[in-house]
Amino acid sequence: MRSLATLGRSAQLAAEILTYTVTDIVRFRLPVREVAEQMWKLLKVTALPALLMAVPIGAEVSVQVGGIMNQVGANSLAGAASGLGVVGQGAPMAAGLLMSGAAASAIASDLGARAIREEIEAIRVMGIDPVQRLVVPRFIAMIAIAPMLCVSIIAAGVAAGLIISANVNNVVPGSFWQSFGSFATTTDLAFSVLKSVLFAAIVVLIASLRGLEAKGGPKGVANAVNASVVLSVFCIFMTNLGVSQLQMMFFPARLA
Repeated sequence: MRSLATLGRSAQLAAEILTYTVTDIVRFRLPVREVAEQMWKLLKVTALPALLMAVPIGAEVSVQVGGIMNQVGANSLAGAASGLGVVGQGAPMAAGLLMSGAAASAIASDLGARAIREEIEAIRVMGIDPVQRLVVPRFIAMIAIAPMLCVSIIAAGVAAGLIISANVNNVVPGSFWQSFGSFATTTDLAFSVLKSVLFAAIVVLIASLRGLEAKGGPKGVANAVNASVVLSVFCIFMTNLGVSQLQMMFFPARLA
C-alpha cells in the first residue's frame, strides 16, 4: 500500500510540474534567473565527472571490442563498435547515472534541508506553491543540461575510442570514421538524447518528492538523499531497457 501511495504522489507531483511548466512558459512567468542559476549549479556538479566517465567508456569499448575484431580480422569495424556502444548505450546511461548521483543528491539535500527547517510550510502559508517556486526551475534546468551532458559524453567517448583504436589496435582513422558513420545514425543520436531527457525528468521527480517529504532532522535529509539516488538508478535502468526495446522494434539497427 505504501508503494502505491508513493506512486500516486509521484504521479500527482509530475502532473503539477508539467502544468506549472507549461503555464509559466505560456504566461511568460518563467523565473529565468532562477533557472539559469540552477543550470549553473547542476553543471558544476556533473560536467567534469561526465567527461571523466566518457573517456574510460570509449576506451573500454575500443579495447574490449578491438581485441575480438583483431582475432577475426575486422579492425575496420572499430568505429561501428564506438557508434553502437557509446552513442546507443554508454552516453545516455553515463549521463543518467551522473544525474542520479550528483544532481539528485543536490536537489534532494537542498529541498530536504528546507523541509526540516519548515521553509516549505512557510512558503505554503504565504500562498506560494513550493512545486512552482522550487521544483519547476530545477526541472527545466535539468531538462536543459541533460542533452549537453549526453552530447559531451558522446564526443569525448568517441574521441577516446578513436585514439585507442588508432594507437593500440592500428586502425586507420579514416576506416574508423567510415564504419562509425555507417552504423551510428541520427536515429541513434536522437534516441540517446531522448533517453537523457527522460532520465533527467525521472531524477528531478524522485529527488523533489523525497526532498519535499523529508522529516526527522538531518537523518531525514540523509535518508531522502539515499532514497533518491537508489530509486533514480533503478528507474533509469528500467527506462533505458524499455526505450531501447522500443527503438529496436521500430528502428532496427542497419547500415546507414
